[in-house]
Amino acid sequence: MSDARRAKETGAGARESKLEPARHAATPRRLRRRVWIVRLVAPLAILGPGLIAANASNDAGGVAAYASVGARYGYDLLWVIVLITVSLIVVQEMAGRMGIVTGKGFAEVVREHYGVRWTTVVLLSILVTNLAIGISEFVGIAAASELLHVPREVTVPLAAVLVWTILVRGSYRWAERIFIAMTIPFFAYPIAAVLAHPHWGTVGYAIVKPQLHTSPRYVYLVVAIVGATIMPFMQLYLQSAVAERGVRVEELGRQRLDIVGGVIFANLIAGFIIISTAAALFAHGITNVGSAADAARALEPFAGHFAKELFAVGLLGASLLAAAILPVTTAYVISESFGMEKGVGRHFREAPVFTTTITVLVGTGAIVALIPGLPVIALLVGVQGLNGVFAPITLFFRWRLSRNRELMGEWRSGRFLSAVAGATVIAMTILSLVLLVATVTNPGGL
Repeated sequence: MSDARRAKETGAGARESKLEPARHAATPRRLRRRVWIVRLVAPLAILGPGLIAANASNDAGGVAAYASVGARYGYDLLWVIVLITVSLIVVQEMAGRMGIVTGKGFAEVVREHYGVRWTTVVLLSILVTNLAIGISEFVGIAAASELLHVPREVTVPLAAVLVWTILVRGSYRWAERIFIAMTIPFFAYPIAAVLAHPHWGTVGYAIVKPQLHTSPRYVYLVVAIVGATIMPFMQLYLQSAVAERGVRVEELGRQRLDIVGGVIFANLIAGFIIISTAAALFAHGITNVGSAADAARALEPFAGHFAKELFAVGLLGASLLAAAILPVTTAYVISESFGMEKGVGRHFREAPVFTTTITVLVGTGAIVALIPGLPVIALLVGVQGLNGVFAPITLFFRWRLSRNRELMGEWRSGRFLSAVAGATVIAMTILSLVLLVATVTNPGGL
């Protein structure tokens, strides 16, 4: 080796040795920074179908039902939210577990175990409610946009194009991230509740001490709350979504955190809607809410200048999320019922039934929402009552299937989960029958 080359390498080595301490000094800082970022982001990694499905229940109809409850009965029905939270966690967990263990959607499992006839019964009940709820979401978008002083003729078509593009032209991962982002506007409701200055001692008492009434309107609103909270399309979407996501059985514990956290967050939002309207409306003698605009404007004198805008932002986010979940859920069910291709982002040639269903539901919802003079709150609350009547059908089949040893193996539901789910089915069936009798005997009372 020549002296020149030896000197060059020696110089390079010296330069490296001078730089080496600096690199080693920087490495711990970088590692600490990375660890901090991972710890910050790690809790968000579990967010997914469970959070999306639960929050989709706080849609336009749900907001209308909760606002009507708060305006008419104050805090008296908050105890129902607590009971529903327990039932909903159990039902949602069953849906997620079934999707993970079987790798199939609900309609596909029903078809394989009960045949085409019972699948048709389930399919028709789902189509009736999902079509009605899908329309109500675009009605909610229209009402929210007008509260923000934007014409519905602008926002409704834009929302329809946005939803259709996400579901037909996007990918599942992309759509899921957008759905999670759509839950951010829900934080408007806790803020509105605080601004309304409720009596928190009375709120706590109403939660632990049920206040019962015998009027048909009370029964109707109880059914509407249950229908708005335990919605079949939530479980249908959750099961199909975890199956499409490819969640493995080893990840069941992590998925349960997503499901439980999503349910608790969603029902807290529902409670805050009731609290805000009870404090701002019921406490001041305003018991009738005729439209979304009425509910928002009535909040303004008591909850501050921005109450109307907060209500509108929350309603818009809720309606957009559900307007996207409803069509894709219905498309999953129809495709699974007939054994056809399905999946978010599939082109028409790959999944014609799936994409056509999405297109028809989005288009129908947008067109109906543009009709002037619709009785918004009556329509939205009525849809939740309809959903409460049909929900026991889907829940019954899910309860039976979750206990099936052949289907679920070692992951089938135990005695406690089966008991809670069975009680939920029975309670919803009884409420539906009571509502039917009340409607026939005293239709004016509703």
